[in-house]
Amino acid sequence: MKADFTFSDMIAGYVESFDFKTDIFVLKTSDGRDFQVKLTPTVYAEMSRNLGEGYLDCTGTLRDMLENGRFLFVYGIFFPEEGKPFEAKHIVFVGRTRSEFRFEKQDWWIKQVEQLADFYINAQFGDGEIDYRNYRTHLSLGGSKEGDFRQETDTISRLVYGFASAYLITGNEKYLEAAEKGTEYLRSHFRALESSEDMCYWYHAIDVKGSREKKILASEFGDDYDAIPAYEQIYALAGPVQTFRATGDKRIAEDARLTINLFEKYFKDTELGGYFSHIDPITFDPRADSLTHDRARKNWNSVGDHAPAYLINLYLATGQKKYGDMLKYCADTIIERFPDYENSAFVQEKFHEDWSKDQTWGWQQNRAVVGHNLKIAWNLMRIISETGDEKYRLMAERIATLMPEHGMDKQRCGWYDVVERELAQGEKFHRFAWHDRKAWWQQEQGILAYLILYGILGKPEYLKYARESSSFYNAWFLDHDSGGVYFNVLANGLPYLLGTEREKGSHSMSGYHSFELCYLAAVYTNLLITKEPMDFYFKPYPNNLPDNILRVSPDILPKGSVSIASVEIDGKPYSEFDAENLTVRLPESADRVRVKVRLVPTGFSVHFTCYGEMAGNIGKIYMSGEFDSRGLGAFRKACEDISGAEKVVIVMSGLTYISPEGVRAITFERQKLDLDEPFYIAGAKGQPLEEIGSEELEEECEVINSPDDIK
Repeated sequence: MKADFTFSDMIAGYVESFDFKTDIFVLKTSDGRDFQVKLTPTVYAEMSRNLGEGYLDCTGTLRDMLENGRFLFVYGIFFPEEGKPFEAKHIVFVGRTRSEFRFEKQDWWIKQVEQLADFYINAQFGDGEIDYRNYRTHLSLGGSKEGDFRQETDTISRLVYGFASAYLITGNEKYLEAAEKGTEYLRSHFRALESSEDMCYWYHAIDVKGSREKKILASEFGDDYDAIPAYEQIYALAGPVQTFRATGDKRIAEDARLTINLFEKYFKDTELGGYFSHIDPITFDPRADSLTHDRARKNWNSVGDHAPAYLINLYLATGQKKYGDMLKYCADTIIERFPDYENSAFVQEKFHEDWSKDQTWGWQQNRAVVGHNLKIAWNLMRIISETGDEKYRLMAERIATLMPEHGMDKQRCGWYDVVERELAQGEKFHRFAWHDRKAWWQQEQGILAYLILYGILGKPEYLKYARESSSFYNAWFLDHDSGGVYFNVLANGLPYLLGTEREKGSHSMSGYHSFELCYLAAVYTNLLITKEPMDFYFKPYPNNLPDNILRVSPDILPKGSVSIASVEIDGKPYSEFDAENLTVRLPESADRVRVKVRLVPTGFSVHFTCYGEMAGNIGKIYMSGEFDSRGLGAFRKACEDISGAEKVVIVMSGLTYISPEGVRAITFERQKLDLDEPFYIAGAKGQPLEEIGSEELEEECEVINSPDDIK
């Protein structure tokens, strides 16, 4: 077929050359194909930006930015004329320099998760009290509530997961409040205890009408109608368990134990292995005839979703061997049962009871979900850091090698949705089941898979795919007009806004994947790749944790790759921690304490520390180490922490060096804070004191011996 019509599209790739005379540059795609691209008179360019950032125009510097090796996206028009270049209309850069990818900045994903959390708090609860009776499953594109008064267990739990994750890396108490209230609401309204069997299960939903509620036991979602699907019970734990990591609430740990008892007693196939995908809502029998097409079936979700949804987090929070054993059991089942590489580049996802292939079920037939393959690679690379089992790495790397060829858009970047698993005779491309759109959650799987693969194994091709995946997601999925992220985009990156795919909240979308991406992309990028420190926050209940030991590892990372650099309890330095084992022994207290833990990559030298705190109307900024350009971000964050202060003192007693950039940063922030009084500089000595004088900072600041000298 020869295209004899014009059409618009996008190309992603790396600049090979640029001719200033003809305004034509050569762009090489991810898989090495070259395209000639011509800048048209109406072309405009921008910088990829985070949620909450304004438009960043690059049109004026466009030609100077077309350096060899720079990655970019170009949207334009193909004309069916022999030898004519692709005509550019819109270009998106991903960094200010050739080597910069903005999403690798230390706080990129942290800022993004703040924007997401604020969006969903405002959408669900507005400016009032956080009350989950007002929660609704369906949210419009702009975040307004739609549809009926049904509240689904999984969507609430997934949103709770998001709030808990946001708290863990920001310390914002509003997010913790939302996570804890959501967890309590789930326990009070959706949990069914079976004390005689030492287990619990979770209702599919409730319908809220005023002060009355109607419980919905069995799923009313089409694929799972009149059954209890394993994945709903799995995701019911996602939010509470992530909240448990922050709070140590032992009631949550008990709910998790009781739900796992349900899995072990009714979902687990003790003879042939694995977990059944559905059980009858009355008899809890996975072989009941009432289950029809879901009778005696096993699938990816019933085996593979335990690890990412709750099990890894439960193991991290408790360190209990039984949860580590269950992780290994699920991983071993995937390794043994899911590969089908003699027939397809994709794993087999659905099975009968005896593990024979089920390739006639519903919509799946003999089709692959690209994101599930990537999810396997990602989670096997997490679990290998705990078990050291080489077979996990081998399968993860096999998937990592196959997916770019079979599931990635090599022309535009990003990951496809559902494709036919096998190629028919004469076919080179896997046929799309319905469309070539790209879903937000599948981009997450690709980003996290290649980030952790590169972070642990260090192969440059993994960093390449991680960067290309992150670039596509951050350029095209962030909704800068309404907030949140889009459900789906077209292959060319433009948002697809029809039907339920227009919504920011639905049966399929809540605050899980986008928040999980922010949390773990920040962890993998900072701690494994760019080697930057990262802060984590906890607020444990007193006497809830065994031996008062708080476990603070952010994920299952390679042993010895990170350590604790410092701990604060209620804003004060605290020394009772095990730096290598990533645990904090909490002080005896009748009240909850606020814990801040700074983790650093092994071998990382903390050259500068800076934090701010309020003492009445006085904002105090504490500095130690060497304040140069590397510390500008930490200083800005400290200034944000004291916004609203009437007086500001910078305590420099621990500062050994300050660069001219550091001095100018103080002058700049003094201007931004718009204080009636000068900054006070306390405890400066040696080079910092001399530099303050030589840079004439004394005109903007008053040097004092101690912060106590402020009148």
